Amino acid sequence: MIKILGYCDRLSAAPGDTIRFMVSSEEDRPYRARIVRIIHGDANPEGPGLKFEPVDTDVSGSYPGRRQRTDAGSFLRVADHPKLRALESFTVLALIWPTTPEKRDQCLVAKWAPRAGAGFRFELAGHEGVSLTIGDGGGGVARVVSGKPLLSRRWYLVAAAYDAAKGEIAVVQRPLQKWPGTDDMAEVSAGIEVALAFGEGPLLMAGAMDADGVVDDHYNGKIDSPMLLDAALPPGALEGALVRPVPQAIRRHIVGAWDFSKEIPGTRAVDWGPNGLHGELVHLPARAMKGWNWNGDTIRWTEKPEHYGAIHFHDDDLYDSAWESDFSLTVPDGLKPGAYAAHVEVGDAEDGTEEDYITFFVRSPRRRNNGAARPKIVFLVPTASYMAYANDHTPSDSEATEMVMGRLLTFQPSDIYINEHRELGLALYDTHSDGSGVCYSSYLRPILNMRPKYQSWLGGPGSGLWQFNADTHLIDWLEHEGYDYDVITDEDLHEEGSAVLEPYQVLLTGTHPEYHSKRMSDALMAWLDRGGRLMYLGANGWYWRIAWHEELPGVIEVRRAEDGTRTWAAEPGEYYHSFTGEFGGLWRRNGRAPNEVVGLGFTAQGFDLCSYYRRTAESYEPRLKFIFAGVEEEIIGDFGLVGGGAAGLELDRADHDLGTPPNLVVLARSENHTDLILLVNEESAVTTPDMTGSQNDKIRADLAFFETPAGGAVFSTGSIAWCGSLSHGGYDNNISRITRNVLNRFLERKRFAT
Repeated sequence: MIKILGYCDRLSAAPGDTIRFMVSSEEDRPYRARIVRIIHGDANPEGPGLKFEPVDTDVSGSYPGRRQRTDAGSFLRVADHPKLRALESFTVLALIWPTTPEKRDQCLVAKWAPRAGAGFRFELAGHEGVSLTIGDGGGGVARVVSGKPLLSRRWYLVAAAYDAAKGEIAVVQRPLQKWPGTDDMAEVSAGIEVALAFGEGPLLMAGAMDADGVVDDHYNGKIDSPMLLDAALPPGALEGALVRPVPQAIRRHIVGAWDFSKEIPGTRAVDWGPNGLHGELVHLPARAMKGWNWNGDTIRWTEKPEHYGAIHFHDDDLYDSAWESDFSLTVPDGLKPGAYAAHVEVGDAEDGTEEDYITFFVRSPRRRNNGAARPKIVFLVPTASYMAYANDHTPSDSEATEMVMGRLLTFQPSDIYINEHRELGLALYDTHSDGSGVCYSSYLRPILNMRPKYQSWLGGPGSGLWQFNADTHLIDWLEHEGYDYDVITDEDLHEEGSAVLEPYQVLLTGTHPEYHSKRMSDALMAWLDRGGRLMYLGANGWYWRIAWHEELPGVIEVRRAEDGTRTWAAEPGEYYHSFTGEFGGLWRRNGRAPNEVVGLGFTAQGFDLCSYYRRTAESYEPRLKFIFAGVEEEIIGDFGLVGGGAAGLELDRADHDLGTPPNLVVLARSENHTDLILLVNEESAVTTPDMTGSQNDKIRADLAFFETPAGGAVFSTGSIAWCGSLSHGGYDNNISRITRNVLNRFLERKRFAT
């Protein structure tokens, strides 16, 4: 099993920036570390092989190992306060929408000191319903349960009260909609002989502190309008908490009343009560969620935030593993831009279980030194797409995976480790343990599939590469051909806008630049409008619209709304990003299809075998001669490390109805795809029998070129597998030659026709 793993606190760094590395040696063994430049991460013996360049830095050396743990599960923390410790009688209540009500020990609200056994825990107790536990700090504990199980994904008013004078506990659960034949309403009270006492510690929601100081017993589901009162409220008065404004009989007893519809983009939970007991949300539970009172008047939370007062907590949410730093690197001046890794190892096992490559990227200095020129080429590293697939569990979670792939899957040690250690966080293709879709992903955790040597289940026969490791095919080609290039990441582009692209004449994409924010898309289009030259060397790009968090680094959001090839769908009414309030889903459904940016758009996918392109008659036009200089073949790319061809995995085609420019020329089209290559669902309004590669002419990759009005140009390959063919035959092949021809012409100052 995996013996060592780690992560870093940033994916992009320039000279002078410091990167911190967090490492866990699973058996507390000491380890060695060094920095390497990643040239080629594909271990396939049919290709050029692994290529790393050691870099001499202060990082090189041995380090004492220690195991570091990750504690997943989102919760709300309210700092300790005298008003909380002064409680005698109290009532705690909330609207809840449980998603795993059968699971025991899901804490809703707790002010509990576990070592002392003092305070209270209000929780879901599985089939026993809701419960309240009181502790006196001296070993005395009393617990009362409702005795009725709750239904999943239904709204309930739940409450618990402790009357110190009477020595009585009462628990209440009331469905907001009562259904005939269901028995989920309860009101239970009982006398107890334990007197409430409080110890030190925060008030928590959706979790409780254990004796080691770790928050555990996480709740799955939504919580809306939680309230804590300093009196034991009669059960008949509870509905007053749903009224706005809250009746004075309740208001005068408020200790804390949290309105989750306030400050939705942030991580603060606002207390509108008199004591300002604002809370901190940990591990990014989902916000902008429909509340108990949502009635469909609007599906945009910014228009009626009071209808989006719910937060959806999950026991497997994760933002930051929060490990301690082991070593750091201040990027030295003169370090060549590119892909790098901190290579850490506790041994030399051939299966890779005793090493990890913690990947990051180095860009040129943010300011030019002494007038030094930057490279004309920049590689836009699609880190948002890497984050979207981070620690993807689809091959182990989906029963249909092998049927879709058309082959048996081979699991690597890292796949098995990810499956067994879900506390390392989920991908945007996963669902939470309660079945809801994962809408947030960060890089502040070990990401085992964003590494050289990793072979993906999605990558097709042969090399089996996907995302980062597939992009090392391009990096290797640039190095082999001797091009001077810079790198920037998606996060750089989002934060700095079009200004970060101004020094460059040519932008190269990776193989799968799928996820883009509006700032990223706007910046690229502005650069193209000024004459930039774009080489789109992949497919399924500019597909999903994302949002980056405005406060927290390294985290993105996606709402899989209204169409698209997806493994889960957002709930109706929850299509707008919580981070920004922007409509989520496909860029195509946002009025900016990828065809408007790169000329092509996603049309088909399949992961068994890749095919080839056949040149069109239009490709022989004189103005396109430069693209095919030295290429005599009509068939292009009938070879490659990925699936045996240059056209495959995911395919894009031209479509003028979706915004393909009128002057775009289709240079070649792929053909002869198998019946496991399927038309994507947004391409069909009605399901018909001809959705497979051998039957539908929409299933193809278009190789395309067009000039832009400002004298620039765009070259698009329409296939994720393109870069997997670059190194074939010692880099002497028609895919490599076409790519070189286009890049060399794009580097010339001569304007393209306008």
